[in-house]
Amino acid sequence: QVQLVESGGGLVQAGGSLRLSCAASGLTFRIYTTGWFRQAPGKEREFVGTITWSAGSTYYLDSVKGRFNISRDNAKNTVYLQMNSLKPEDTAVYYCAAGRMLGVATSAIDYRYWGQGTQVTVSS
Repeated sequence: QVQLVESGGGLVQAGGSLRLSCAASGLTFRIYTTGWFRQAPGKEREFVGTITWSAGSTYYLDSVKGRFNISRDNAKNTVYLQMNSLKPEDTAVYYCAAGRMLGVATSAIDYRYWGQGTQVTVSS
């Protein structure tokens, strides 16, 4: 059974940092491209960033470029989302997802497996 479990969310003041983790089990994680998405109340789920299976490429939503960084540790079956200089508009439930793509993918439909999400709240 494939599981993706996010952790690390919480409440932080604007300008602060959080690091989200996504621990995978039940799949050969090192061959999966992993993405992060978020969904704010009343809004559609949006792509945040992705890292290819080889960790050779990353791609980010324009509004988080320079503030967020995705990395992965295939030995630990874990992908990370380091979020710095957080803004109130970053408030959302953050989801990690995994899919078998050769390159980067920004569409949710490209990802087969999803975690349950972790809440990030940024206060002003």
